Amino acid sequence: MIIQAFLRWVETAKAGDRARAASALGRAYAVSDMNTIDRHAAEMAMTFLLDDPSPKVRIALAEAIADCAAIPRSIILPLAEDQPEAAFAVISRSPVLTDMDLVDLAARGNHETRAVIAARQSMSRPVAAAIAEIGGEDEVLILLENPAAEFSGRALKRLCDRLGHLASVRNCLLDRDDLPVDARHALVEKVSAALSSFPLVQAAIGERRVERITREACDTVAVGMAGSVEAGEAFALVEHLRESGRLTPAFLMHALCSGRIDFFAAAICDLSGVVEKRVRSILSHGRVHAVRALFEQAGLGRDVSEQFADALFLWRKDNHQNESSMASMSTMLLSRLRRRKVVEGAAHGLAEMVEKLSIAEQRQTARKYALLAAREAA
Repeated sequence: MIIQAFLRWVETAKAGDRARAASALGRAYAVSDMNTIDRHAAEMAMTFLLDDPSPKVRIALAEAIADCAAIPRSIILPLAEDQPEAAFAVISRSPVLTDMDLVDLAARGNHETRAVIAARQSMSRPVAAAIAEIGGEDEVLILLENPAAEFSGRALKRLCDRLGHLASVRNCLLDRDDLPVDARHALVEKVSAALSSFPLVQAAIGERRVERITREACDTVAVGMAGSVEAGEAFALVEHLRESGRLTPAFLMHALCSGRIDFFAAAICDLSGVVEKRVRSILSHGRVHAVRALFEQAGLGRDVSEQFADALFLWRKDNHQNESSMASMSTMLLSRLRRRKVVEGAAHGLAEMVEKLSIAEQRQTARKYALLAAREAA
């Protein structure tokens, strides 16, 4: 009877009074213990208010019921598609909306709708993936800064591909601990490309030298990443480097001389097609002919397979138990290469790379020595 009287009153009441009544009705439904008949009547009244010509009424109703999990979907969904002031209250808070509802709203809505969805206090992986796929910079930044958002590795990679050229998005992604290693390296390359494209940098250093320096820097970063990744991520990084043209003999030698044997094994598996167990067995215990055959099957020519075999046997000898032995590996390998008098072809290019690595290690050792001497003198 109360609801019937309410409906009769609504027909002649002013918009402000109707809005206050809609708010009271919604709050009563959300917090009161109504019987089945009263609850059904209240639902009918709220459904009727969805067609109220005044947006104030619909906004008041949306604000009152946005947090209630018992509201029927037949009321929540129309409000979620109403004008922004009413829709945003429901979209941002309603527990009635499912992941599929939110994905559909993100696809059909504008950037403001997606921003509201991105800021929700609960954010599942499918919804985050939808925003990552179609969201612009503002929506994505809200999503990345939302501590409740859950991301799959694929969604983070997609963000790197779509918006990694934007410094704001790139910085947020690089700050994440769950960013896949291959996506992290792709962002590093974007940073490198951005820096090398500055006219001032090109004018000061020269375009060719900038290209060489940035490539070497990216390779150094990749080798550093290779030393800290787990087995599964190592294969993902290998695949990324191969597809981007970074998995060169020089890079593989850099990784091997730096003691990244797990990554090196993953790379040889990927390039040769030999199963991981067999590759690791050959790398750990195989004789020189088996080692060279494996390297050549991985695409390393005969002119460089001997150099890789030398580097591998040096690694076996030192076992890489301490930093000093790792730092001396490139120097020892360089000494062997010089005795062979390599003068041309890929082998010569590889020898130059080993020499650069040896020089870089010596400079790093000198810096550490100077720092230690300064501390002792202080």
